[in-house]
Parts: sequence; C-alpha cells; structure tokens
Amino acid sequence: MLSRLLKEHQAKQNERKELQERRRREAIAAATCLTEALVDHLNVGVAQAYINQRKLDHEVKTLQVQASQFSKQTAQWISMVEGFNQALKEIGDVENWARSIEMDMRTIATALEYVHKGQLQSASS
Repeated sequence: MLSRLLKEHQAKQNERKELQERRRREAIAAATCLTEALVDHLNVGVAQAYINQRKLDHEVKTLQVQASQFSKQTAQWISMVEGFNQALKEIGDVENWARSIEMDMRTIATALEYVHKGQLQSASS
C-alpha cells in the first residue's frame, strides 16, 4: 500500500512537472511572441522615422540649391537695377549738359545778335 501511494505520488509529481514544464514553454513562447510583436511595432516606427529623415534631408538639399540659385538670381537683378539706375543718371547728366549747352548757345547767340545790332547801328550813323 505504501509503495502504491509512493508510485501515485511520484506519478502526480511527474504530471505536475510535465504540466509545469509545458506551461513554462508556453509562457516562453508567449513572451517571445510579445517581444517580437513589440520589436516589430517599434521597427515600423523607426523605419518610418528613417524614411522621413531621408525625405527631409533630400528636401533640405533641394531647398539649399534653390536658395543658392535664388540668391544668385537676386544678385543679378540687383546688378541690373544698379546698371539701369546708372544709365538713368547718365541720361539725366546728358540732359542737364544739353540744357547747359543750349543756355550757353542762347547767351552767345543773344550776345552776337546784340553786337551785330550795335555794329549795324554804328555803321548806319
């Protein structure tokens, strides 16, 4: 009877050990699945962040190139406007010079006319 009880006890212990071992394996498998799912979820986020970072880097490079081109074009526009302003100043200078010459010529013409009239009056008297 004692040996039968001992055998039953050992059989129950073996069943419990097997059950415990099976549960341990199931728990490990479940933990592994959970870990893989969490890592996969994190990897998706990291991969998306990496893709976004690459897009941002590309956009930054494009923006830098465009800003550089815009800066060069703006410098050209400024140069053209300065040249145009200089040409306008020169035109204004030429116009003032022409007016000055015209005034001088009128003064000379008036003086010559006055001298000529004076000579005609002295010759007729």
